[in-house]
This record gives sequence, C-alpha cells and structure tokens, in this order.
Amino acid sequence: MDYSTLKNLKTSEFEKAADGYRAVSDMASAAQDALEQRISVKMRKSLSGSAVDAALKQLRELAKDFHYTQVECGVLSTALNALAADLQAAKSKLDAAVADAEGEKLTVETNGSVTYPEGGDKYQGKTPPGGTVNGVTDPTAKALHRQAAHIHPNPYFARALACADRITAALEEATEADEKWAPKLRRLKADDDLTVSAADWVDAKKDTGGIREGAERYLDAIKAPPKHGDPEDNAEWWKHLSADERDAYVSMHPASIGAMNGLPADARDEANRTVLAETRGRYEMRLAALNKSEPPEFEDVGARGDMKYSQKWLDWHHGKERLEGKLKGMRAIQDRFDRTGHDGLPEAYLLGFAPDGEGNGRVILANGNPDTAHHTAIYVPGTKTDISTIGEDDGDTPSDLKRSENLWKQSSRFAPGQNVSTITWLDYDAPDNVLYEATLDTYAERGAPRLYEFLDGNRTAHEVSSGSTGHTTVMGHSYGSTLIGDTAKTVGWGERPISADDVMVAGSPGMQADRAADLGIDPKHMWAMEGGGSDNFVTFGGRFAGLGDNWKIPTDSSFGGNIMKSDAENHGAFWKEGSLSLRNQAAVATGNYNMVEHE
Repeated sequence: MDYSTLKNLKTSEFEKAADGYRAVSDMASAAQDALEQRISVKMRKSLSGSAVDAALKQLRELAKDFHYTQVECGVLSTALNALAADLQAAKSKLDAAVADAEGEKLTVETNGSVTYPEGGDKYQGKTPPGGTVNGVTDPTAKALHRQAAHIHPNPYFARALACADRITAALEEATEADEKWAPKLRRLKADDDLTVSAADWVDAKKDTGGIREGAERYLDAIKAPPKHGDPEDNAEWWKHLSADERDAYVSMHPASIGAMNGLPADARDEANRTVLAETRGRYEMRLAALNKSEPPEFEDVGARGDMKYSQKWLDWHHGKERLEGKLKGMRAIQDRFDRTGHDGLPEAYLLGFAPDGEGNGRVILANGNPDTAHHTAIYVPGTKTDISTIGEDDGDTPSDLKRSENLWKQSSRFAPGQNVSTITWLDYDAPDNVLYEATLDTYAERGAPRLYEFLDGNRTAHEVSSGSTGHTTVMGHSYGSTLIGDTAKTVGWGERPISADDVMVAGSPGMQADRAADLGIDPKHMWAMEGGGSDNFVTFGGRFAGLGDNWKIPTDSSFGGNIMKSDAENHGAFWKEGSLSLRNQAAVATGNYNMVEHE
C-alpha cells in the first residue's frame, strides 16, 4: 500500500460496511424467526391440508436461506471490522510518524520519503546540506542507517531516517493487512441459487475458520471469556460486552458460546443452531462420499475358497452406521424446530450440541425459553440414551425429546397464563448397557459436575433475564436419577446445594444415598414413582447392584420422599400422554403439589 492511500484512508468506511452487513444479518435472523415462530404457527392454527403442508415445507426452506444469510453476513461483518482494526493500527503508526516529522521541521513527501533541511556545525564555511531519505525495514539495512546517522554531520539526517523507517514500517504493515484480507474477503461468496446445500454449510464453516485466523488483533481487543469460569462469571462477562462484541463472538466461536452455562438461552440457541447446520452439512457430505466408496464385502480365505467379511468393509460399514445415526439425531432436532406451533408447542431452544462429544454425543433441547419461564423442568435420561436415538419413539414409549414435549403440554395445562419450559438434558456419557455399565457409578460420577454447572447456569441466566429464579424441577429417569443423586450430594462444587426446588425420579435404580436428606434435599421436595413390567427389573437390579446405599431406592418409604402413583406399564411409559404418571410429574413441575396422587 502506498503512502497517499494509507494517509487518506478512512477505516470508518469499513466499519460502516461491517455495520451494514451486521444489520443484514440481524434482519435475516428476524425474518427466519418470523417464518419459523409466527407465520408457520399461525398457518398451523388456522389452516390444514396438503396445500398448507407444501407451503410450510417451502417456508422451512426459505428459513434455511435466511439462516445461511445471517451466518455469512455475521462472518463478513467481523471480517470487515477486523480488517479495519488491522489497517487502523498501521494508519495510527503512520500518522504518529508524520506528526513527529513535522514537529522536527521535516517534510514527508507523497511517496513516503522524508526531506530534511540543512543544519549542523559549519565545515569549511558551509552548513551541512539537507536531503531526502527513504525508510527501510530490513534489519541489516536499518543497522547501516543507524551507523550513518551517528557519523552524519547534519543532525536532521538521523531524525529524518528514524521517521522514514517508521513510515515504511507502517506502510508494510498496511500492505500485509491488505494482502491477508483481500483473498479472505474474495472467498466470502455464496452460490447464485436459492438452495442452501450441505456444501454451502461446510463452506460457511471454512469461511469462519479463515476469518477467525486473521482476526486476532480485533478479537484480542475484546475481553476474553473467563477461563474455567462458573456460570456467574460467564454471565458477568457477557453483560459487559457490546452488541457488536457479542455478535463477533457468536460468529467466530459458536461452539464455545453455545456450551457456556450462564449465558442467555437465545444466545446459546443462535450459536448452537449454527453448529448444528454446519455439522449436518459436513456429515452429509462425508456420508455421500462414503456411499460412493464401498469396498468389497467379502474376501476369500483358505484353499477351499471360504468367504468372510473383509476388514475394510466392516470398517466402512461401522463408519457409515455411525454417520447415519448421528444424522438421524440431527434430523430429530430439526424436526422439533419445524414443529413449533404444532399442538401448541412453543419455540425450541438448542442449549447444547456436540455430536462428536465424548461417548454418545451431546444434546440439550428446551421447549420454551427457560430464562423467562415461571416453571422449568429438566429431564435427565438414562441408560442407552444416544444422540442417534434421542428422537426415536418405540411403540408406546415416547422418545427422550417427546417426553419433554409431553411434559410441557401437560404442565402448561396445569399452569395457565404462566410460561413453562421443559428441557431434555443429554450432556453426559450415558451407559450403553444395563447389565454391566449401568451397575457402575462411574458414568454418574463423571457427569455430575456437568449437570451441576448446567443447573447453576440455568438459575443464573433466569436471574439475569427475569430478576428472579423461577421454579425449577430436575427429574431423572432410570440411571439419570443416579446421576442426579451424585450431583446433589456433591455440594462442594458450588458451596451450595443443587440449584433445583424439586427433585423427581422415575424408575430409579438408586441415587447413591440412603435417604433424601443425605442428598441435601428437603424430603418434602423429593418425589419418586415406579412402574410395572420391565421397570421392576431396573429398580430391583439397581437395588442389588449397589446404586443406592443399603439397597435403598427412592420409592422405598424409608428413603423419606414423596411416593407418587404411577400407571406406567413398563420402564419407558412414564410419559404417555394422558397418563396418571405424566399428570403427577406435571403437578410437581408446576408446583401444584396438592394435585399429586400419592401411593
């Protein structure tokens, strides 16, 4: 970049462009919300039929376009702000060097060279003449400049050299910024069609990574989130960021923001939806490539020509199954988004998403905004829970996502005029089998800190948003109750009991305690129910496996809690619509304790 260009550069123009792209991003986000949360909901309420179904499908596709626009314009806005920051740093150095030169009675020429006047002691009756010098940045050349300055008879020479070197360094810094950002900005372009494909989302993730690598100066100027901060620390950090700084962090670090307890639900949801879209695109492309590269299924072994599965095919098959399972879970999450308004369902919030996380993947999905809810119920699933099956119904047994939906519907009936939020919390590595892994406390012990932090973050975000804590119930099914037990009794993490007003369990094999009071829970706010059929196997098995101290489980009268009636005919039937089991859960979740039918 030449001297005149940098001298006359107005970095505010880049910042104005960044503001423009941010405004477009915000408008696209608002348009997406309008399509998904208002227009689609009203259409479902007032119309029906195949034509409406087709229209809703088109609206969903249009919402995807707006989501993609939101993400890419957010990235562009951050890129332009980062470019402005890099160029402004160089321009500030140039302006300072020019000001110093003028203060020293030097003249900066239009090409960046510096002219100095005659000066110094006369020699043979003559004053040392003036001249013009050019700056250098090469270390060897700068060393020669310093030597020349020491012996030059004109004192203005050394001052001119110093200013010229600073000007040249500023110009080189600006040139490097221009060369760094020009190709990055050129790459930020989308296909000229109205279809957002898997490749588009993969490209969007690459765009984000490329901009993040180049935006160090701009991002470093934003206060970084607290390392290993608790939810209150995170909330305080977020509170003091400007709107632009928040947008930059969501654009550049969606996975980190999406996982940060204590932040508002809408911020986490925005970040995690981006992670979901980009991950789904990546997985779909990997699966498509895998389907084109199937190796031979069998290979010959032995002289008789016996056949066996080839190891390459087995590896290929397992990899394909894994990808298909993860994608099935992602489609279940998207399906929940698409069903907002159906049967009165509220907006969904994706509070956590990490399909490649430890073990079975991570999903935290809320029905309704927990930050503004009068009543929030957090459901912790048990053994065999996996992202690939989280939306899978099994006959009369609702899926883990559907269980929270059914609980929301019933709870909303019990709390008319109040906001209700129900959350499916799969943020731990659940055991994969009943007979061995589910008899160990290991999985609960590892997951307990994560649940504790989430509950604490839920309460913190609610206090920040609503000025109160609301009413919170944490409920565990099967091994999920064991996890809650470990969470509740380990008070030392936050120096206070678990952040829940009520604890409720269904089909519990044990909570690592002999009595409710051992968990720091008021027995009046400890609730348990037990089902029939396969549920008996789980509860009795847990009792003898040692998941409850002294073979105690929560449905024992000596445990000290409230034992609720249940009509669940098996281990997974506690959430059937219209069931007594579901009504009892909803009564507790909404604080209508007088409506609970006790055993």
